[in-house]
Amino acid sequence: MDQNTNARTGERYQRGWEKLKEVDGEAGEKIIASLADIAPDFARYLIEFPFGDIYSRPQLDLQSREIAVVAALTAMGNATPQLKVHIQAALNVGCTREEVTEVIMQMAVYAGFPAALNGLFAAKEVFAALDTTTAAAC
Repeated sequence: MDQNTNARTGERYQRGWEKLKEVDGEAGEKIIASLADIAPDFARYLIEFPFGDIYSRPQLDLQSREIAVVAALTAMGNATPQLKVHIQAALNVGCTREEVTEVIMQMAVYAGFPAALNGLFAAKEVFAALDTTTAAAC
């Protein structure tokens, strides 16, 4: 790689890392760390492209982006671990539980009741874990 490419990659990585921490907090950092021994390049790709290039664009705020991701992952119906991370991320960036629940319910129209049910159960687990953590902190 030439110096310009290294500089751009370094900027993308740094911008992506900061955005990942803003959106996902510790959960995102844990996902990246869990890839270190099997696919460190993939971890870098996750930081640079989705978070360094896409999430960092100014055209949508983070709440809108996370609502879109929750909707997409719910509709996919086969990405429950990632859906849970992004439900938490949606809450981290200011979405309410009611907004998350409503967007998942909306997916019943386009992805079917099974996908929406799975999404709602994922949200229920995330909300319960948050309630448990909050109760333990008090």
